[in-house]
Order: sequence, then C-alpha cells, then structure tokens
Amino acid sequence: IMRTKVYPGKPFPLGATWDGEGVNFAIFSENASSVELCLFRSGEDEAAIRCEMLPERTSSIWHGYIPKLKPGQLYGYRVHGPYEPGNGHRFNPSKLLMDPYAKAIAGIIEWNDALFGYEIGHPDADISYNEVDSAPFIPKSVVIDTSFDWEDDKPLDIPYHKTIIYEAHVKGFTQMHPEIPEHLRGTYAGMAHPVVIEYLKKLGITAIELMPVHQFVSDRHLKERGLSNYWGYNTIGFFAPDARYASGDVTGGQVNEFKHLVKTMHKAGIEVILDVVYNHTAEGNLL
Repeated sequence: IMRTKVYPGKPFPLGATWDGEGVNFAIFSENASSVELCLFRSGEDEAAIRCEMLPERTSSIWHGYIPKLKPGQLYGYRVHGPYEPGNGHRFNPSKLLMDPYAKAIAGIIEWNDALFGYEIGHPDADISYNEVDSAPFIPKSVVIDTSFDWEDDKPLDIPYHKTIIYEAHVKGFTQMHPEIPEHLRGTYAGMAHPVVIEYLKKLGITAIELMPVHQFVSDRHLKERGLSNYWGYNTIGFFAPDARYASGDVTGGQVNEFKHLVKTMHKAGIEVILDVVYNHTAEGNLL
C-alpha cells in the first residue's frame, strides 16, 4: 500500500465508506484515548501492512480518510484506553477488533486464548490482562463497493393480511436440492435459483423469512467438539452477510450475491424478511 497522509475525514456514516477515490473510516468509542486503524493484505499473511491513528474525534466518533484505498481492503482496529475492569473499561490494543459497522467480513474466528482480553485460567481472570496479539485469529473487516444495479427494485409493501411467510435457512433449504446446480447449493445464489422461486410461487408465498444470514460465530465449545452453530443465532456482524453462504471466493463478494437474491425475490413478487435477534450476539462475557 502506497503510504499517503491520513486526512480528518467525516464522522458519518459509521464504518468504512469508499467514495471512488479513497476510504473514510468512522467508529464510535466514548472512552478511548486513541483509535488505531490497521490495514491487512489478503491471503495468509496476518501481519498488518500499515497502522495509523485516526486523527479526528467528533462526539465520541473517531474518524479518518485515506486516499487511494480500494474495495477489498482488509482492516481492523486497535483501541487504546484505560484498563479498569472495576469501572467497566477493558481497553486492550493487543486485541484486533472487528468493525461493528463492517459491511463484509473475511474469514471466520479461529478460537485461541489470544482472542480474550484476560488470561484464560488465571486465578484472577476477571481483572487479568492478556497482552498476546489476537490478529492472526480474528476475521478482518472488508471495505466494499456499495454500487449495485437494483434496476427498478423497490419495497413491495404487501399488506400484512395478505402476507404468507415461508421461513427458511439458506443452506438447509438449498444444500440437498437436486435441481439446484451443485456449486450453488448452500448459497445465496442457490436461494435465488429459478427452481426455488417457482416452488415458492406455487405455494402462494408472498414473503421469504431468512433465518440469520448475518456473519456469525460457531461457539468455542462446539468447535472443540467438532460441531458448529448451524442456525446462525450468534451474530458478530449485524451489517455483514455471512461469507460462508457465498458461492464465489471474491473478498466481499457475498454482499452483491445477497443483494441479487433480494432483487430476484422482489421481481417474483416475494418480500424478504431477515430473522435477527439483537441480544444473540457472539460477544459474550469478558470477550
């Protein structure tokens, strides 16, 4: 990455916003003393290729603008501030943080004690301090290109008394479907396949309610037993479609694939409802 000056940027919108010439970063933290933005290269190299302090703070929102950055850029934050568990402050810059407003997330969590701000097994774990760098084990947030040809798409606004809802799991509904091409099974693209649309139309469905499609985490105790969180009620990115339901491997490509699913359903006269439970977050206990 060519090293360019970090400009003040703007406090809104929150998240990473590409404007065609660079990226504006904005993140909320009321009690931080500084916020460090770290940029990463795609692939196996987990070392940051550039870290910069966000230069401005506006009403507890830290922000900065970096020219020449493009969609696909991976990033995360290290937030500096007091470590005072008794006062509710657990700032720990050795922990790379995901952007809560990320529109896409690359990879999944690799469970490791380094992810925790405290020391696992420490006799005073609640107030202990873990200095091990978590970057190799935490997914990176992704800068995306928000442009998408929605054509003439708009909300269908079907009256509730005429609404018939079909609840479905993206993977569960499509993974074993014999008429969906194998490479599309278990994906957003599979859910948008004509055979799915035809089936829903035959049933008289007016709305498809998708079980959680937000980026989620499989709990550590499940992974250690060789299991996974199938249903997805363990969200880590409320604004990011889960990358595991994408049919391609382009970084951030899950966003446009999901938008295509929505547009396709709308063209068929089917509304899309997202199942989301805001208190079912993967951020639990002292993590």
